[in-house]
Amino acid sequence: MFLDDIVDFPDRPKLMSPEVMAYVGDGVYELFIRNVVLERKLGKGQALHEQTVKYVNASAQAKLLEEIRDELTKEEESIVRRGRNCQKNIPSNADPSEYCYSTGFEALLGFLYLKKEKDRLSELMEIMKDILDQGQI
Repeated sequence: MFLDDIVDFPDRPKLMSPEVMAYVGDGVYELFIRNVVLERKLGKGQALHEQTVKYVNASAQAKLLEEIRDELTKEEESIVRRGRNCQKNIPSNADPSEYCYSTGFEALLGFLYLKKEKDRLSELMEIMKDILDQGQI
């Protein structure tokens, strides 16, 4: 799986900007969602894209973060806050609050990925997959 091919950044994730962690986390999350959609066998090309877009957006990510919030460690909560509070250009079609929380969510995933916390990242992804499978998002 993609979690096995992580670039080596030992302690650097803590030193990276939230924007960089969110950039990486965005890719991690997109690949996670694409895997979920493929597991569900939800059609071909365009249908797969439409299903993916339902979950890869600021609103869905902010809701997922809210659902997993009680599962986060203090360090993870701190990363979410850093990501949520970073400087960003919020698209005009996005709710500013949701966009900030989604950036915090992406920063968390990027942080865990770059820190090579594969087990923790997989654990959170399993929780998120259960939430998505139950139709809570």
